[in-house]
Amino acid sequence: MSAAAPNVAAPSVAGPSGGRLRPYALNAPALAVVGTLIVVPLVMTLVLSLHSFGTYTGVTDDVSLANYVEIVGDPYFHEIFLRTLRISALVTLIAAAIGAPEAYILHRMARPWRGIFLLVMLGPLLISVVARTLGWALLLGSTGVVNQGLMALGLISAPLRLMHSETGVVIALVHVLMPFMIVAVWASLARLDPQVENAAASLGAGPFTVVRRVVLPQIAPGVLSGSIIVFALAASAFATPAIIGGRRLKVAATLAYDEFLSTMNWPLGAAIAVLLLLANIVIIVGCNRIVERRYAEVFR
Repeated sequence: MSAAAPNVAAPSVAGPSGGRLRPYALNAPALAVVGTLIVVPLVMTLVLSLHSFGTYTGVTDDVSLANYVEIVGDPYFHEIFLRTLRISALVTLIAAAIGAPEAYILHRMARPWRGIFLLVMLGPLLISVVARTLGWALLLGSTGVVNQGLMALGLISAPLRLMHSETGVVIALVHVLMPFMIVAVWASLARLDPQVENAAASLGAGPFTVVRRVVLPQIAPGVLSGSIIVFALAASAFATPAIIGGRRLKVAATLAYDEFLSTMNWPLGAAIAVLLLLANIVIIVGCNRIVERRYAEVFR
């Protein structure tokens, strides 16, 4: 009788190189989706922005930086980009000033009121941006509830110009984007131990000191992430500035839209979109670096 052959384990086919490639293989579907839906359109937009446009010839095959030179050298485009930056910065500051305390108050509420008011604050996300903006158009018009109410109270003698103004756009954008700030700060507050605040108060710290020395340093990353989201969405917003601002108050997004669909100058519209994206990236990354480096010193 022959002895049974020893059970020798087969060598693994996945060597050291296979182990290193496994994470990339697992992420391949997500990378394919991102590349197809985001990277490829961005590259195509960049390539389109390098072409020229003629009234009778349409988009030409030549490649140049003429569109970027036109945008950089024309004060009309400077005014629109500065307006976009100004509106986005104001919306971000107001959303942070209101949203952060609001999220903190919600965090300190007891159940079931906390869940009810959180649903009220996040409820606007369930409604279309266009529907919410049209509601603000009815409120801010010369015959809207806001002006008629102020005139009935005797606070103003004539309607305020809120429609087709930066003020109206800022008000509507703050309402539209406020939930994003609340969610970001709420995520930071979820990691905040309430006993730390009680310990600081038991050691003699006043309410203002507790907020400044204990709460703010811990929710600063949430405020920063919320500000980045709000700024990026405000800078690229289209529906709200188009409805509230109208045709006379243009921002970068509505300008790109007009170049694509009104004048049919696709290369110039693509150049505006690329510059808006680059400006967003530069501002967001720069503010992120500055705040991350200094917020610990400010709240120390």
